[in-house]
Amino acid sequence: MDICSTRKLNNGVEIPDLGLGVFRCKDNEETVNAVRWAIEAGYRHIDTAAIYGNEKSVGQGIRQSGIDRKKLFVTTKLRIEDMGPGEQIKGFEKSLNLLQLDYLDLYLIHWPVPGKTLASWKALEEIYQSGRVRAIGVCNFAEHHFDALLRDAKIVPVLNQIELHPHLSLQPLVAYCEKIGIACEAWSPLGGTGGNLLDDPVLKKNAEKYGKSVAQVILRWDLQRGIITIPKSTHQERIKANADIFNFELSAADMKVINDLDQNPQRISRDPKNIGF
Repeated sequence: MDICSTRKLNNGVEIPDLGLGVFRCKDNEETVNAVRWAIEAGYRHIDTAAIYGNEKSVGQGIRQSGIDRKKLFVTTKLRIEDMGPGEQIKGFEKSLNLLQLDYLDLYLIHWPVPGKTLASWKALEEIYQSGRVRAIGVCNFAEHHFDALLRDAKIVPVLNQIELHPHLSLQPLVAYCEKIGIACEAWSPLGGTGGNLLDDPVLKKNAEKYGKSVAQVILRWDLQRGIITIPKSTHQERIKANADIFNFELSAADMKVINDLDQNPQRISRDPKNIGF
């Protein structure tokens, strides 16, 4: 049974608001099981990337689940190493082969790279027009990256996948993307491995108030901001728990309190604003 809401991207394709991320998941039974457990729990959105090195295991998990392919939304990403001339389409085809899929639902440029992003976007447009992917987008783009890309792009990206969590809410970038019809999706929405977000006292207080976990409060905060969210876990019970976010709603006052945690932004990865092209 499907568990979550969906939304339409700017090309009309429906994307589930919640997905399973597999960053740093091993290319073995760890990832196979996580994907299968997520699908069994009702997830219909799986997010991987070529650079993660686990696309083969993601594909195995999908096949073991027995789900109808048409019911699943699968994303992967073009790695930086495949952004050279003539390499982009090869990179896409390698991902398809590893996943053992006939098509992708979403293909993303993983990072903006000076001198390579526009040509790579043109390759993604070509792939999209071939019908082998239902939607194309980007990751880790700041406003100036879109300003440069959209001067020459024929197709507007459907989505920008970005580091986003209560300690890094990126409201100006979210508003910018909304204005031009680009959805935002949060990677590492729970603060990443080794982070202290789940120990934040404000979030703990809200979790107690709503009878939920801190992770569930954060993921609910994403949804109420209009953010697609892809938490990562390899633990079956946590995968299930991360999906239990559609039966409560944070008040406007509590949303503001969580928004205010962004006063001292904390990144777990590099700042895209420092990457120019």
